[in-house]
Amino acid sequence: MSAIPNNLKYTEDHEWVDLSTKGKARIGITDYAQKQLGDIVFVELPKAGQKFETGESFGTVESVKSVSDLFAPLPGTVATANEELNEEPELINTDPYGDGWIMELTLDGSAAPAELLTAAQYKAHLSE
Repeated sequence: MSAIPNNLKYTEDHEWVDLSTKGKARIGITDYAQKQLGDIVFVELPKAGQKFETGESFGTVESVKSVSDLFAPLPGTVATANEELNEEPELINTDPYGDGWIMELTLDGSAAPAELLTAAQYKAHLSE
């Protein structure tokens, strides 16, 4: 079974969201997603200052199997992207919830985290 930390929120598109820093969200892809993708070889990162609405594509993850779009789980402006992924995209495979994070958003005031899934809801989503 894939790791699903209880302190994070999730999307049905297999992204995780860490809302522990007020006004910010750190975002990455789940353990389940990285296992489905296989060995990740490239990540297209967003640029600091870019604005995204919920559901808008903010980049891609390329693996030996496929290329997958990444979707913003909340509206906001990119505060920073994980530039380490340019040199070591495999960090997403080895540590998807830690060093393999993809970006941090500064949330706009209308962010609605209620639309995100809890760990239990995400686990149920995976078993559907």
